[in-house]
Amino acid sequence: MKLKFLSIILLVCCRALLADAQEPKEILLWPNGAPGSEGKTEAEKVRIAEGGDHVVSRVHRPSVAAYLPIGQNSKRTAIIIAPGGGHRELWTDHEGHNLARWLQEKGIAAFVLKYRLAREEGSTYKVDEHSLADIKRSLRLVRFHSKKWGIDTARIGVMGFSAGGELAALAAMRFDSGDRSSIDPLDHESSHPAFQALIYPGSSGRFEVTKSSPPVFLLCGYKDRADISEGLAQVYLKYKQAGVPAELHIYSEAGHGFGFRPTNQGAIAHWPERLMEWLASAGFLNP
Repeated sequence: MKLKFLSIILLVCCRALLADAQEPKEILLWPNGAPGSEGKTEAEKVRIAEGGDHVVSRVHRPSVAAYLPIGQNSKRTAIIIAPGGGHRELWTDHEGHNLARWLQEKGIAAFVLKYRLAREEGSTYKVDEHSLADIKRSLRLVRFHSKKWGIDTARIGVMGFSAGGELAALAAMRFDSGDRSSIDPLDHESSHPAFQALIYPGSSGRFEVTKSSPPVFLLCGYKDRADISEGLAQVYLKYKQAGVPAELHIYSEAGHGFGFRPTNQGAIAHWPERLMEWLASAGFLNP
């Protein structure tokens, strides 16, 4: 009986440790305050939308929630996920945490980004300045901690949904090799993403493509608004003409904002599997 009791206690402790290991760790991108957010002390706001989604706004302390797979691996792929919300708010569940957990189970390190919102009422932030700085900083942070987290620095990519897709695309257009003169060691790191996955991204008309652009996975719905459902086809052609590897999926029965939900049905429910296939064929996953 005593041995059985000890076995039960050990099992409970192991399960608790496992659950704790799988819980996301939220990491501030600038622990001492983000440049451009000085004096902003307003608390972050979270509302629960119909259907249970968590919707975040008033982000002044940008961060990432880190979903790190369990086990030793020095060659993990990492994906930074930028949720959408029109740069007014962040729909962090179906365009963030849901997918991050799924990727974690597949052995991929996922990081859900909370970035500053340029079109929120009263905001002083700008997409091309503060929001872009946040996603670039997240790339530097993941690269800086890559050895500790078992991440291959040649396999760190960005993904974004809707407005977050625009942000991910900007990160893939305006990366840099870092600033070695900075006193902040994270600034020494490159912000170059190895790949990009753009899921019904907004503002696709402003996407610029060069021969040095990272490979891209593009996905949207046929029933989405024209700048996405037609615009993404034009973006694909830009990559094709530049000789940059690109893959495009347009789902006939989908509109905007489907994300990754357990309630998704039909072909659109399996789009993450298409992403995994693309990552594997492009050499961004372990055999």
